[in-house]
Amino acid sequence: MSPRPRDPATRAELIEISARLLAQEGPESMSSRRIAKEAGTSTMAVYTHFGSMSGLVREMVHEGFGRLAAAFARVESSDDPVADLAMIGRVYRGTAIANAHLYSVMFGGRGLAGFELSEEDRQYGRFNLIPVVECAARCIESGRFRAEDAMLVAHHMWLAMHGGVELELGGYLIDPCDADRCFESQTVTLMVGAGDALDAARASVLASAERFAAVFGEAGADGVSAEPEAAGDGLDGSGGRRERAPSESR
Repeated sequence: MSPRPRDPATRAELIEISARLLAQEGPESMSSRRIAKEAGTSTMAVYTHFGSMSGLVREMVHEGFGRLAAAFARVESSDDPVADLAMIGRVYRGTAIANAHLYSVMFGGRGLAGFELSEEDRQYGRFNLIPVVECAARCIESGRFRAEDAMLVAHHMWLAMHGGVELELGGYLIDPCDADRCFESQTVTLMVGAGDALDAARASVLASAERFAAVFGEAGADGVSAEPEAAGDGLDGSGGRRERAPSESR
């Protein structure tokens, strides 16, 4: 008798439910019985799709980074590499917010429900930095950024975006320095810090907001409208509306 085929829809649902439980209730919620009950399936489904609970957690991490890679792949290069880099930042933020439960698992520290990320798992995440490094190199080659290590510039971008997203997801960014205002200002500041002129940086960040709306739609995955015209003031304090990238599977 041939084995029962795996249902991709069941796999995706198990990942979503598990990520939500782990993020909201902690490792103690991660039992095959609890997950199966939430999904309306049998405990055997967990082991059929993932082999073990550790395999399930690993797949959550890989799924999250896979969705980020899919979103990054929709960012096309233009003749304005600084706008491209800002666009990547918007996509990072938007994808993290649209997949908040998975995001918290992707960067959940050393222990996740008894499962520890391996160096190989972390390398899977670092792979997503490649388009950021390549874009930073183009910014340097164009003369917009000063001559520096593109890998280090990309890491500065990652550090800043990750920190901002963590505070935003935690609900710490409120008026008068809400998440949108901080994102726009921080993005301009990053570009200026890398060597760009203030006016040029503001113009590129504004252009990236307009492109984001054009590529991902006027509304993100959660239906919040984007208003790119508010993005250009960066350092002087005005903010934009929240823009979020759609959730995409690998």
